[in-house]
Amino acid sequence: MPAKLKIWVKALRAPFTAATVISAVLGGIIAWYMTGNLHWGHYLLSCVGIFFANLGVNLGNDYFDHTSKLDDINKTPTPFSGGSRVIQEKLLKPRSILIGALLSFFIALLIGVYLNFQVKGNVVLIIGVAGLFMGYFYTAPPFRFGYTPIGEFVTGLNVGPLIIYGSYYVQAQNLSWIPLLMSIPGFISGALILYINEFQDYEADKAIGKKNMIVLLGKKRAARYLPFILAFIFLWIIVGTILGLYPYFSLITLLTLPLAIKAAMVARKNYDKIEELLPANASVIGLHVGFSILLAVGFILGKLI
Repeated sequence: MPAKLKIWVKALRAPFTAATVISAVLGGIIAWYMTGNLHWGHYLLSCVGIFFANLGVNLGNDYFDHTSKLDDINKTPTPFSGGSRVIQEKLLKPRSILIGALLSFFIALLIGVYLNFQVKGNVVLIIGVAGLFMGYFYTAPPFRFGYTPIGEFVTGLNVGPLIIYGSYYVQAQNLSWIPLLMSIPGFISGALILYINEFQDYEADKAIGKKNMIVLLGKKRAARYLPFILAFIFLWIIVGTILGLYPYFSLITLLTLPLAIKAAMVARKNYDKIEELLPANASVIGLHVGFSILLAVGFILGKLI
C-alpha cells in the first residue's frame, strides 16, 4: 500500500465506522421484520451513506480538535481516543483533513438526497440533514456539541435512533414509534462508546474547558455509574421481549453480557489508568457491534421461524 494511502487510512479511522454501519444494517432488517420489504439497492446505499457520514465526522473531529488545541495538548492518546494524530505527527495538513471531511459529508448528502427522492415524503432528508448537522458541529464551532454535557447524548442519538430509524424508513416508508423503541439499546451503547473513551482524554478535556460527562462527574464516579447504564441495555431487551416488542430470538443478545461485565469491572478498577483501561474501551465497542449483530440475527430468526 502506498505511503500516502496508509496515512489516509489512518486518518479516516475506517474500522470505527462499524459502530454506525451496523446500525444502518439493523434498521433495514427491522423494516423487513415488520413489513417484509427490503430493497437491496436502497439498503446498500443507506449503509454506504452512513459510512461516508462517519468518515466525515472522524475527519472533522481531527480538524476541529486541532483548532481547539485539544488533540495538540493531549499527551495520552490511545487507539480509541485522542484522534488519529495525523495532524499532530505532521503527516497531513489540517486543510487537507478539512477538505476530506467536507467531501465525505457531501457524498453522504448526495446519497441521502437520492434516497429521499426514491421514497415518499421527506423523512430521509430531514433525518439525514439532522445527522450531518450534529456530526459536523459535534466539534465545529459555534455549537461544539462534543464539548458540552450533551455530547454523549448527541453521539447516542446519531449512532442509534437516527441511523436505525432512517434505514428503517428507506425500506418501510411509514412512520412508527416501534423502531425508535427498538433502537434504545443502540442509543445507549453508542453513547457509551464515547463515554468510556473520554476517560483517557480527561486531563486534556479538562484543560481546555470541555464539559463532557466524564469531566463533570469525575472519572471515579463515572466508572461507578457504568455498570448501571450497561445493565439497562439488557434490562430493556428482556422487558421488551417479554412485552412482545422484540422477537424471543432477540434474547441471544444476552451473549454479549460478558463484554459488559468485563467493561464494568475493568473501568471500576482502572478508571484512572491509561493502558490498563484499554480492555474496557474495546469491550464497549465490541458490545455495541456484537449486540447489534445479534439483535439483527434475532429479528431474522423471528421472521423466518
